[in-house]
Amino acid sequence: MASLDRNNKLLLDMVRQPGNNLCADCGAPEPDWASYTLGIFVCLTCSGLHRNLPAVSKVKSIRLDFWEDSLVEFMQERGNSAAKAIFEKCVPGFFYRPQQKDCVVLKDQWIRAKYERREFTGENYLQQVYSTDVFESTLWKKGKDNKQFLKRIFLLNRKDFTLRYFIKEDSKVPKAVISMKDLNAVFQPEKIGHAHGLQISYLQDERTRNLFVYHENGQVIVSMFNAIRSTRLAYLQKKHLTLQDNDLILQITGNCLKEGYMEKTGPTVSAGAIQEEVVHTVLNEQKASLLQNSTESSNKSTRGGRWHRGITLQTPSRQFVFMCEQDQEQKEWLEAFRKVISQPMTPEDYANEANLRRGK
Repeated sequence: MASLDRNNKLLLDMVRQPGNNLCADCGAPEPDWASYTLGIFVCLTCSGLHRNLPAVSKVKSIRLDFWEDSLVEFMQERGNSAAKAIFEKCVPGFFYRPQQKDCVVLKDQWIRAKYERREFTGENYLQQVYSTDVFESTLWKKGKDNKQFLKRIFLLNRKDFTLRYFIKEDSKVPKAVISMKDLNAVFQPEKIGHAHGLQISYLQDERTRNLFVYHENGQVIVSMFNAIRSTRLAYLQKKHLTLQDNDLILQITGNCLKEGYMEKTGPTVSAGAIQEEVVHTVLNEQKASLLQNSTESSNKSTRGGRWHRGITLQTPSRQFVFMCEQDQEQKEWLEAFRKVISQPMTPEDYANEANLRRGK
């Protein structure tokens, strides 16, 4: 008969071993659950997602549940590293591997792609769907004026590296044509108000524009996200012929470090140059080429002294001065700016900086 204390001690010893000491699906430290049909150790969050796949994965707590000898032996034979060699054998470089901090839909679809659809075992070619010349998806897009979500058709084109969207199915002319050059996509479920919310950002007339979209089906929206990443990688490969994929993958998409509102001065740093509108600022960790230095500014507004917590930001083209309303906001923005500035410049960053210096 299996011994509860003995088998749980064996499992606890196994989960401390390299490879097993991180969740097999999101990398969270110290996983205390395991799939005894797949032979992997997972965190609490991912164990809940595995419960949605009873035909593929069955989970137990390695601390609280009773483990039979045969199940412990299987865990000893398998483990996270051996399972990854099977289920992640052919993961394409562009495919996003979710981390502990990522939203549920990314983790859920990663788990389903690996174990339920077996997309990366080499047994089938499902992953090629992300890299077709034209990838089409119908998504719910948030309207600019009425803020209502309406269905729109999105087309990714690898031939000219664009993302188009159309208002009607029979539309010949797209509502917008977005270049892959500056496009970024990141999941923002809380901001968009939907568990599958995706934010697509791009530059237009030197200003950041955003599209907020979702789909009821998690597989559809995550497939769109990975298709965007595939197309972005293809664009970067063509643009930087001498660079290896490992150098380009980090540039495909980036997460937002800090988002919020600051007041911005005009071209000259003076109280009279303060613009009346409050600008919405998003700091993306891929924009290191635009930043050279950030410091606290002592410049003060004359409007009652309310906007006196300044930040001076020096870029290759000009100097900016932003004003924060609270000390904590100023501190958070300075920390975010400095984190971006401290990152090594990528080849694309150097190219962007050179273009800015040339006035392009």
